[in-house]
Amino acid sequence: ITTLKCDAIVNACNSQMLGCFSPMHACIDNFIHTYAGMELRLKMHEIMTKQGHEEETGKAKITSGYNLPTKYILHTVGPIIQWKVTKEDEDLLAGCYTECLKLAADTGVESIAFCCLSTGVFHFPQQRAAEIATNTVKQYLNKDSRIKKVIFNVFKDEDLKIYSGLL
Repeated sequence: ITTLKCDAIVNACNSQMLGCFSPMHACIDNFIHTYAGMELRLKMHEIMTKQGHEEETGKAKITSGYNLPTKYILHTVGPIIQWKVTKEDEDLLAGCYTECLKLAADTGVESIAFCCLSTGVFHFPQQRAAEIATNTVKQYLNKDSRIKKVIFNVFKDEDLKIYSGLL
């Protein structure tokens, strides 16, 4: 996702929104903060200090792409699954996609790439997360045509199979 040339990419982040706190961790948050550069971490610190509290699940923020080939990075916090996925978890995950799409469209973004939100260390089941992602994006695009291209950028072969079957 850090090499894609599109208007915006989406970062799956933690509620502090300051990047991954585990050095060398192979998560999307760490990759995006690493390749975007220190300016991103500084901007997120500024945004979060001004906000005064951790980011709510299902909301989104937008920044410049800094050193990435994308113009913008959208940052969203997906639900963390403790035991079983609830209706609230599903709604919050759908909210991540909707909020990112709204914010992107309002900023003039025409192409956006999503990673698989909440499926890594947040433990949302991949199949259900992909169903929510594709359904939410399709519903949004049926109502708002400002975004012309949506990319689902996957990390695992299993995700590729799932998304290929849904799209």
